[in-house]
Formats: sequence, C-alpha cells, structure tokens
Amino acid sequence: MTAPESGVLYLCATPIGNLEDITLRVLRVLQEVDLIAAEDTRHTRKLLNHYDIRAELTSYHDHNRRSKGENLLQQLAAGQNVALVSDAGMPGISDPGEELVVEALKRGIPVIPLPGPSALITALVVSGLSAERFVFEGFLPRKNKDRAGRLSELATEGRTIIIYEAPHRLIKTLEELLNCLGDRPACAARELTKRYEEVRRGSISQLLEHFSAHAPKGEFVLVVGGYSGSRETAAEGWEDRSLTPDEQVRILTDEGLSPNEAIKKVARLMGISRRELYQRLKTNRTGKEK
Repeated sequence: MTAPESGVLYLCATPIGNLEDITLRVLRVLQEVDLIAAEDTRHTRKLLNHYDIRAELTSYHDHNRRSKGENLLQQLAAGQNVALVSDAGMPGISDPGEELVVEALKRGIPVIPLPGPSALITALVVSGLSAERFVFEGFLPRKNKDRAGRLSELATEGRTIIIYEAPHRLIKTLEELLNCLGDRPACAARELTKRYEEVRRGSISQLLEHFSAHAPKGEFVLVVGGYSGSRETAAEGWEDRSLTPDEQVRILTDEGLSPNEAIKKVARLMGISRRELYQRLKTNRTGKEK
C-alpha cells in the first residue's frame, strides 16, 4: 500500500483591519482546505463568518507551536491541506508561522504563499520616507543588553528602518531611538485600515512629544529614516566598544548633557542599571586620584 501524497501548507494573508482587504484567492483556499490553523481562533472566526466560510479551525500560536506544529505536520504528511493564518497580515512575520514553514520544507511538504495585506509595507509606503531600500526589525529585543546591541547596530543603518511596537512600550522605544539614533524623520502608524487609523509624521522627538501627551492606543508600526552620515547626538560613542563608560559619559557631557542624563543614556545602552554605572564611574575616578 503506497503512502498518500502530502498535502499543501498555504500561507494566507488576512486583513490587517478592514475585512474587505482580502484576495479572492485566499477566500477560495480558505473554503477548500481541510483545516485552518489560526493564531487566535476567535479572531479568525469573525473573518470566516463575515464571508460565510464553514471550515474546521484549530489554534496555532506561540504557546502551543511545538505540540500543535507537530500535529499539523503529521496531518500535512497524511495528505491534508492546511491554511495558516495570523490575526492580521502575512503569517510567518513576527509569529511562530516561520517555524512551521521551515519544518514543512525540511519534510518535503509543499508550501504556497497567498500574498495580501502587510502592516509593515502599508506603513512604509504611506510614511513619506524612502521605500527604495529598507530593513524590517520586527519587535526589538526585550532584554536590555540585547536591545542595546540592536540599537547600536541601527545607529549607522543607512536603509529606512521598520519596527513593530506595542502601545505600552511605545514611549520607551521612541526615547531609546532618539537617544541612540538622533532626531531623525520618522512616522508612527497605528490601527492601519481600521476606523481610528492614524499616520503621524515628523521627527522622532515630535512623535515622542505627541504620544507623551496622547496615550498610545493600538498596535504601532514605526518607520525611521536611515543614517545619513550625521547625527545630532553623540551616539558615535556607543559603536566603539573600546570606549570606557567614563569616555562615553564624557562624550555626552561635552555635547551639553547633564552628568545624570549622560549616565542614564550610557547605562541604558550598556544594559546595566544607573546605580551600577555610577558606582563603576566612582570607583574608576577614585582609582585615578590615588
């Protein structure tokens, strides 16, 4: 008895807001597949109900990606066709769909993308910044040390930078971008294609001022201009890992920052507490005096 031919894993782009932003091809495939794997079944069910699609639905998200991923791969290997969808946009972008695609390809399972809406491209083309060359960073790392390293790399990135951010972390991220990259042109887009869509353009400092006065709501896409060869801040010091904390603080104070502000910025980029950095500076200075 021969083994059944494997099924197909379809990557289906779904609306990022407005339910009308979906292709006819995606609608057809969602009707025809044996199973739809969704990031949030409640969210996807609303989409399916809107288009009167009666399909079997199962969850596949970050918390069950290993166990459920293996189950989906077994069903695909047995000849079942599976459509993978995220809550919004193209699956595989900043979600566990990437792992499923990689494993499916390793096992020889066909993977077919069905293009459609993408929050990062939508924000880029409406930002007014260069779309000729760009880099997508997704969500910045959470750990201070990893985050500082990534921001240091972006300080001299010449391409337009695209970042995803949650509303409760937006202010912190804008502050860090301002400190590390300088006051570049930028755009903050939220609730794209939805009722309360907002696209705000200006400098990073202007965005920071606005959202400090108006509480951020909704998921954000930040688009930041690339490095042009000059910066208004002394971020050059962050790139040279041979510089001591004293030297980094001195660079910033020479630029006019108060010692406290300079220590705060250096500590953030080094991924250490201000108290730890202050004690290190104090110890170094005491040693030199002796």
